[in-house]
Amino acid sequence: MIFSHKSVLLNESVDALDIKPNGVYVDCTAGGGGHSGEILKRIVDGKLVCIDKDEEALSVCKQRLKSDKVIFVHSDFKELDGILNDLSIDKVDGILADLGVSSYQIDNPERGFSYMANDAPLDMRMDCSQSLSAKEIVNTYDEYKLFTIIRDYGEESFAKKIAKEIIAARAKEPIETCGQLVDIIDKSIPRGAIKKGSHPAKKTFQALRIEVNKELDGLEEFLNSASDRLNVGGRLAVITFHSLEDRIVKHCFADFVTDCICPPNLPVCVCNHKAKGILVNRKPMIPSESERQMNPRSQSAKLRIFEKK
Repeated sequence: MIFSHKSVLLNESVDALDIKPNGVYVDCTAGGGGHSGEILKRIVDGKLVCIDKDEEALSVCKQRLKSDKVIFVHSDFKELDGILNDLSIDKVDGILADLGVSSYQIDNPERGFSYMANDAPLDMRMDCSQSLSAKEIVNTYDEYKLFTIIRDYGEESFAKKIAKEIIAARAKEPIETCGQLVDIIDKSIPRGAIKKGSHPAKKTFQALRIEVNKELDGLEEFLNSASDRLNVGGRLAVITFHSLEDRIVKHCFADFVTDCICPPNLPVCVCNHKAKGILVNRKPMIPSESERQMNPRSQSAKLRIFEKK
């Protein structure tokens, strides 16, 4: 399958980095090189570090961006501190993190991300070298753990019923394909509860994907590390695609630009917290109407930008 992915908020996010020709930049989720390629165009004698946990995507990125200005790293972007230390890089001028799953991952049935691919193996791993997959989760997690994952990560109202039906189904035979899981979910949700144009399995598949890839684990720590790695005037740009991750980014950025983060009921400040910088955009940037029409998967995207002072 040809690697195809439309980079969301491409120009907006790269513009947000305010790129200096001799600067050092990090694309934390390089994927097929969409954002990275645009960053590279604006670098003259600087450096670009491309990180991705999906080895297949990183391989495509290497083929597309053949330049001695680029360093490729197969790793989770949450290991940013260790990655930069290994590269003997202390500070950088800009960091971009596009937290969404790529179109290639969704559209490639072998990766098992899509509720539309009935015969696809239930997988959902961004990093295929890891052991935990969606198949293991639905076949080994107990009912309460399944319920909490689907409720908390999918914000699914019928999480309890879905978890119960998964347990009942797997007692008869292993749940191995996306289609099997979709059928179970479909039977668990009343017809009248499904919004027009929505798919009954969307929220549960999101929840499983987040659990498989530990998408929220360590995100706050990453944001703190990233902000500390910026040079003065450097920028951190983050694109989110669902409310759970956006909430974390929003709250972290709010702390970054606030001097005191003590509880409001305290009469004096005891935290000694100092603002690190400013918000470039008070409200998140969203895709234009034309981009949303051309790429429906961009609908929920939000771009937040922090600048170090």
